[in-house]
Amino acid sequence: MRSANPVDSSLALLTDLYELTMAYGYWKLGRSAQQAAFHLFFRTAPFQGAYAVAAGLEAALDFLAEFRFREDDLAYLAALRGNDGQPLFAREFLDELARFRFACDVDAVPEGTIVFGHEPLIRVCGPILQAQLAETALLNIVNFQTLIATKAARVVRAADGDPVIEFGLRRAQGVDGGLSASRAAYVGGCAGTSNVLAGKRYGIPVLGTHAHSWVMAFDDELEAFQAYARAMPNNCVFLVDTYDTLEGVRRAVQVGRQLRDAGHELAGIRLDSGDLAALSVAARQILDAGGFPRAAIVGSSDLDEQAIAELKQRGAAISVWGVGARLATAYDQPALGGVYKLGAVREKDGPWTPKLKLSAQAAKSTLPGVLQVRRFADDHGFTADLIYDALAGIDPRWTCVDLADAQRRGRLSPDASQCDLLRPVLRDGRPLPEAREPLDAIRARVREQLARFPESVVRLAAPEPYRVGLDAGLHERREALARRLRGAP
Repeated sequence: MRSANPVDSSLALLTDLYELTMAYGYWKLGRSAQQAAFHLFFRTAPFQGAYAVAAGLEAALDFLAEFRFREDDLAYLAALRGNDGQPLFAREFLDELARFRFACDVDAVPEGTIVFGHEPLIRVCGPILQAQLAETALLNIVNFQTLIATKAARVVRAADGDPVIEFGLRRAQGVDGGLSASRAAYVGGCAGTSNVLAGKRYGIPVLGTHAHSWVMAFDDELEAFQAYARAMPNNCVFLVDTYDTLEGVRRAVQVGRQLRDAGHELAGIRLDSGDLAALSVAARQILDAGGFPRAAIVGSSDLDEQAIAELKQRGAAISVWGVGARLATAYDQPALGGVYKLGAVREKDGPWTPKLKLSAQAAKSTLPGVLQVRRFADDHGFTADLIYDALAGIDPRWTCVDLADAQRRGRLSPDASQCDLLRPVLRDGRPLPEAREPLDAIRARVREQLARFPESVVRLAAPEPYRVGLDAGLHERREALARRLRGAP
């Protein structure tokens, strides 16, 4: 019987059919080896915020490094039929896929980088057939993990220094959705996860205690707490709201004293229902009066950044936040609108020809060229990002043209501190050693970068846009190309 577990299967066919039909067309027309430059980016930051946290690069590199068509993949493709009942793909094309090895150059922003709309997160340069086939998988991986890492960063910001634990596995969207969400939530700043497989796979701290069913399995709550304390004396965070919440806290104190007599300590209690602000304040008083001022109060129950911020404003005495479905599923915005667009093509060893997609919606018109992003900073932090064509370099005028309003322009100082965001991660399809980073280093990058942006940009409510613009030379070439494509003089 074929496994139903997607993480154990070949991922070569993790694509939309049109990627394969276009690849077939390039092959049939003899254009497979034509060089192309594609860029992966999003247009609008999620959650009504101003930024996103780039994530998912490691999984993307793993996919590209292992990108192969197995015999069963090719057998499936051979069985597909066109509308005339004939095979959709010629056998010779499938033989070509059997020899397929990804050999593109890939540049990407490091995971944990704070990024903004229209900035390329990943640039893929290489044979157009290969670069095209990578599109859907890269979008699937990067869109989701970037979305969840961004949500986690917002939740952690609302918690204002309190630890946040990701609890979302049971309501995550499938096996890989749960694993990817746990990893991305840790990147975004969560202190740990309830997901044990994610803990094993990624080295994320795992945390958890017991459920209501444990309490209900015994004759009364006190007996349940005492039994758990005997079984797990070094992991006692009691869930106190199965029956009467404050009585549950008092029983937790009673068992906490028994634990202390036995040489252990009550770690805390968890509140999962009711008025968390009022209950946490009352619970804190009971714990403190009972001699447990260091016992944590864990709050859970449909939390997100807005709920946490409101509870904080109301004076909740919660010291650890367990955030589940609303984090792991990005509940209020279930998808990041990331896209993968062609920027330039060339024949072998020839010059690059920029390509532009036009749209009646200005925001959906693309940027031509082989793109790079340069970030500028001063002594106070980051000041601006400039999108430019890496082949042409930055125009000597050092002018930043606003993406939404070309009349708004500003000059950047060539002497300012600056760095390019896209860095080499694959060459000829082979991952570079420096492309892989420890997860804790990626997580630290998020924290460090957020601290270097103005508070007005990273705040949760009504953030101001960060300055992101086009290099003046790129803007002018784009406008000239648009006029030509529209047939204007």
